[in-house]
Amino acid sequence: MTALQFATGSAQVIASSPATFEIESQSLAKALVKYSEQSHLVIVAPEELVEGKTSARVQGVLAPEQALNSLLSGTGLTAQSHKNGALTLKRTWVEEGRGPAGPLVLAQATTAAPQPAPAPATSPAEEESPSIQETVIVTGVRGAPRSVIDSPTPIDVFSAEDIQQGSPTGVFESLRYLVPSFNLPTRAGGGTATVIATGGLRGLNPDHTLVLVNGKRRHKTALINSVSSLYNGAAGVDLNMIPSSAIARIEVLRDGAAAQYGSDAIAGVINIILKDAPEGGEASVSFGENMDRSDGEFLTGSVNQGYAIGDSGFAHLSYSYMDRNASNRAVPIADSVNLYPLLPDGSRDPREASIDRLVTTNYGAFPQTSHTFGATLGYETKGVELYAFGTYGARTSVLDWSFRAPNNLASLPEVYPNGFSPRLTIYEDDLEVAGGIRGSFDEWGWDLSSNFGTDITDWENDNGLNASLGPASPTHFEVGRLISSEWVNSFDATRAYDLTDAGELQVSFGFQHRLEKYEIEQGDEASWAAGSYVRPPGQPFEGQVQTPGSQATPGFRPDDAGSVERNNLSAYGELGWSATDKLFISGAARFESFDDDAGEELIYKVNGRYEFTDWVAARASYNTGFRAPTPAQQAYSSTTSQFRDLDGDGENELLLLKNLPVDSAAAIALGSSPLVPETSTNASIGLTLTPLSNLAVTIDAYRIDVDDRIAVTTTFSPLDNRLSADGVTTIGDQIQSILTANGLPAEISGQYYTNAIDTRTEGIDVVATYTIPTDSLGDFAVKAGYNKNTTEITGIIDNPAALSALGDIEIFDRSKQGALTDSIPDSKITLGLDWVFGKFSANARTTRFGTYTVLNATNPSADYDVDPAWITDIEIGYEISEALSVFAGANNVFNEYPQEINPPGATNGSNMYNTFAPFGFTGGSWFVRGIYKW
Repeated sequence: MTALQFATGSAQVIASSPATFEIESQSLAKALVKYSEQSHLVIVAPEELVEGKTSARVQGVLAPEQALNSLLSGTGLTAQSHKNGALTLKRTWVEEGRGPAGPLVLAQATTAAPQPAPAPATSPAEEESPSIQETVIVTGVRGAPRSVIDSPTPIDVFSAEDIQQGSPTGVFESLRYLVPSFNLPTRAGGGTATVIATGGLRGLNPDHTLVLVNGKRRHKTALINSVSSLYNGAAGVDLNMIPSSAIARIEVLRDGAAAQYGSDAIAGVINIILKDAPEGGEASVSFGENMDRSDGEFLTGSVNQGYAIGDSGFAHLSYSYMDRNASNRAVPIADSVNLYPLLPDGSRDPREASIDRLVTTNYGAFPQTSHTFGATLGYETKGVELYAFGTYGARTSVLDWSFRAPNNLASLPEVYPNGFSPRLTIYEDDLEVAGGIRGSFDEWGWDLSSNFGTDITDWENDNGLNASLGPASPTHFEVGRLISSEWVNSFDATRAYDLTDAGELQVSFGFQHRLEKYEIEQGDEASWAAGSYVRPPGQPFEGQVQTPGSQATPGFRPDDAGSVERNNLSAYGELGWSATDKLFISGAARFESFDDDAGEELIYKVNGRYEFTDWVAARASYNTGFRAPTPAQQAYSSTTSQFRDLDGDGENELLLLKNLPVDSAAAIALGSSPLVPETSTNASIGLTLTPLSNLAVTIDAYRIDVDDRIAVTTTFSPLDNRLSADGVTTIGDQIQSILTANGLPAEISGQYYTNAIDTRTEGIDVVATYTIPTDSLGDFAVKAGYNKNTTEITGIIDNPAALSALGDIEIFDRSKQGALTDSIPDSKITLGLDWVFGKFSANARTTRFGTYTVLNATNPSADYDVDPAWITDIEIGYEISEALSVFAGANNVFNEYPQEINPPGATNGSNMYNTFAPFGFTGGSWFVRGIYKW
């Protein structure tokens, strides 16, 4: 038996709230769609129950129950109310030779979109598990939502329970294992890339995926990936600033959708639907730690509660807490390695015998603490719905930098006689608030909304030193502040037209204004000042000038400070034609205009789905898209300490690396030009297979071409010792002259963002779900996913004339190219089994992360491969009562580590593993979790 599900994009929480109904007499199936649109309720019904029936006409302001009973007049069906508030549909008689029909459920929908209806309170004879094909989605379609299988584009839907499995410390960590084409490296690089959870869909960057909350665009983080190897320059949305306790479900659209939703939706869309139940709640707590060294302890806690507001409103409040300690996989260095300068007679310092040889303490996860809050509100009055939602997050992230040994030039013996490890602490406040009003007029559904989001990060440096100021240097510095904000105002409208024998046409249009702003506030003077201190006579490094700025994060300088803002206006139109029960065709077009160098873009999308049989359908999509350069990419400027292998000899050099704004004099002297939007074309074709009511398989192949991709350039360093074009000086000498001529210290290395390359990404996604209910062994659910993904570079810009004059230097070197083509696992396989047997539950999941390659900037012989790895997670649960459940399990239960690529470094005891590994490099962990519901 196939179930039909009817739903609308807006929501009502209290089923008895009156609404305006205008429904003509027509087929009952179509009438129920109209009823859903006007009552804002989700409806699920067996197809056989409504087939061949005609509805009555319903007009006026009525309670939903009254309107439904009027609609059903003469159909032989009636609505029945249950104690749990649900309304079910049943026959008023039992036809000869047939048992009772399955129920029609009126479920409370989410504020932005409907959810699958919960199981109603029915008699045993009426109970029937909904098929897995029934899950309703609202992402990628407008008007009445469709099921996952009926969607013309590939979509994954994950429930709150899916997100909780394994007790992850954030939303991003959940998606790493749930979405086959989603890649989340443990560390994308150094600097703030260690703070941001950064992941991308289908081999593209994080900012090629648009993130929505309740269907509304969410703001980006202020923490740009400025010194990372993967995703360099990306400034995406940080999902971990959304409380996991507030999430009802996550919909992941794996297809380009910029024509529907705007800039950024090149790889896909992640739409987070927040909880909105008017009653009940849940509290949970979890604790765990790593198997090795018993480090990386984490504690998470959450609570959410729903409240009814009068007869037609609700509020749902949520809170989540996370505290994670540091982990470290470095080993002590050899006793023979000198950490102190040699004594004047050439002998070793006696302190070498007592100093802690575990000099690296940051080779693992960094400590982090966060408090996140969420609220969703709705109220219906006079035929319209007022709604609001928002989140707030406060997070503290600690980055311990590499140890500066006593024999390091920056370690002043008067301040740190035994060396020091600088510490950067980032205090982050993240806020998103949205509100709107929606309703219907003359059969048009409309939605007017406004949302504002901002991410504010304050940087502080402790246990630091500005050696150029000498022993009088402070050890605490205010490094500066980064602020990213977006204000979005939208109007959307949609209407379904009954074309009689030609099917139904959904017409949608909308307008949007967006204001984006990025700000940099300078640090205190001591954090960036270039003092005149030189090492005095009698000390090691006598007479040498000290490196300016606080170690290891120099402050934002006055010339770094500033702000960039821009306005964007856009308009879109979309048509969705349900030509027959088997054929659906859709098209959308969007025009966007920016008031900066991003200019104007006109993009479009066409897609369709054709059902060959009841269980085989094909779908295809073609779209163009774009991503405008973010204000952060245009304005970001900072300096940080980084280790880089500049000459391919396998040894890393410590650099003071400055990110140069593209419009700065230094960047222009090195060949920069204004950033322009990336543009894309995206084609996909797929099959959906539902040979059984409990089996669903989707297969989708795709090709994504992205032109003018924004990437960071080669590192231009004064330490580059290759000969320049004049055959006398080095390239480093020439770069140093350019940078110092533009007011930068002689020690600085530079890089900037540019539209550097064109790429082509091709791949295939396979997702399958199979449920197996049994009478004696419980219920099983088998889940499988596969992604194969390759990216190639189809074009690289020519070297600017300013660089060609320097000699043998490329604007986009091998390592930068490899970060886009080779440094992401080429495939992922996920296999999962869920089992529920009475009060017991268990799930096991194993994931194979494919091979990847890391390229050296200049020396191919220094490239290396990282082998594939299988990672297995298990979780066992027991329901102590209807309210209380407990769980225990392990992630990476076999304690797998990435392939060791190097022996521990002689001077740091680390760098054995590549940090891009999606499953980390600290081994397995165990956890326990308790959940209480009311």
